Amino acid sequence: MFKKIIFTLFIVGFLGLIATGSYIGFHFTKTYQGPDKSFTVLNGDTFGKVNQRLFNDGLISSRRIFHYYAKFNNYLTKFRAGNFTITRGSTMSQILETLVHGQPNLTSITIPEGKNMYEIAKLFASAGITGEQDFLEIVKHPDFISQLKIQATTLEGYLYPETYHFAPETPAKTVVKTMIDLFNRRTESIDFKHPFLNKHQVIILASVVEKETGAKLERPAIAGVFTNRLKKRMRLESDPTTIYGIWQRYAGNIKKSDLLEMTPYNTYKIPALPFGPISNPSLEAIQAVLHPDTHEYLFFVSKNDGTHIFTKNYQEHLQAVDDFQRNTKARKGKSWRDLKQ
Repeated sequence: MFKKIIFTLFIVGFLGLIATGSYIGFHFTKTYQGPDKSFTVLNGDTFGKVNQRLFNDGLISSRRIFHYYAKFNNYLTKFRAGNFTITRGSTMSQILETLVHGQPNLTSITIPEGKNMYEIAKLFASAGITGEQDFLEIVKHPDFISQLKIQATTLEGYLYPETYHFAPETPAKTVVKTMIDLFNRRTESIDFKHPFLNKHQVIILASVVEKETGAKLERPAIAGVFTNRLKKRMRLESDPTTIYGIWQRYAGNIKKSDLLEMTPYNTYKIPALPFGPISNPSLEAIQAVLHPDTHEYLFFVSKNDGTHIFTKNYQEHLQAVDDFQRNTKARKGKSWRDLKQ
């Protein structure tokens, strides 16, 4: 009788092992049969969260087997953050390898020339790359700025305008460091020697030049006007600098009261460069400041199509204002977007 009990238990255990093996084998070899699917691992995601989302999305058939396999391979804390493509026909082990060793899908984002750090923060946030406030905090962080050896209170002006490729949920520090590194590489061959401006001041003036014209060919001429005004200790009287000083409340139209308000960026009030850069300039704008056109112009007025008319004295300037700004016919239907570069 005792031998029969032992034999029965053996048979039951053996059959249990077979059933367990079959269960594991079934789930382990089962393939994902849906269409190729995007799956994102966020920074800070625990294994449990990833495991649950994979199951909810129908990418794996068993959370328990996936957990056992990941633990056996010491992968519980090895997931890479980023967006991955899980292809049709992937097994559980292939999915795990994709999340641990695969190359994340990258998001392409273009930062246009002349955008300021607030606009850039929104672009990155809209693309799902990094948080808007996280970005702004790091570009203003004194210790981080010091580590980068930039003599400024923010990184405005040094966030190089270019097309970048980042994984979703990339840390803001990584994004900003990438932009600064590219700025350094692209400007390493530039001689920043200037008759009366240091490097940071060159970047400040270049950021103003970048915002003042939609016509790339006008940059040296615009830089020449500002150079002439600085030499004569005249105020720059640049609308974009004034706008930057009130950026947090700027509603799209500059008012007379804004021009009268004293801020470190209102060049209608201060007889000098603004406190810091107001945008992130192109290499061409930087070169324009270092090599401005030589002329006698002290004023310029928009012709409403992205270009300007340049004048030498205030009387000529007032006439240009009448011709192109007060004359509604001169403004009707014109846009800098129609300008052929």
